[in-house]
Amino acid sequence: MKVLIDMNLSMKWVPVLEQYGWRAVHWRNIGELHASDSTIMAWARENGYVVFTQDLDFGTLLATTYVQKPSVIQVRIQNALPENLGPWLAGILQQHQTSLENGALLTVTEDRTRVRLLPFKVDSS
Repeated sequence: MKVLIDMNLSMKWVPVLEQYGWRAVHWRNIGELHASDSTIMAWARENGYVVFTQDLDFGTLLATTYVQKPSVIQVRIQNALPENLGPWLAGILQQHQTSLENGALLTVTEDRTRVRLLPFKVDSS
């Protein structure tokens, strides 16, 4: 799995994710610092990456565009530094890796993990 780390997360996540066997890159090293979320999503989709972020807008983009990729890992935890979450989050990613490779929104909070498969279904009622 290849993970694209959003600007709102520390670059320290790169070596942490790589130690668990994933390829990781921080947006700061590949794209414009003030790129739009849509630009980041397009790059991730074109290059086969999963987006790792704290930004709730990525989930909204998935919901409004009905795309199957890229997957998004959305961490909703105040202290999202790898020193605080590294091994714990790695276990969650290992558990849900197949879903992320196939297209999913993985939302992680301190007390809950939720996976929604992509594309989101349109409610016709």
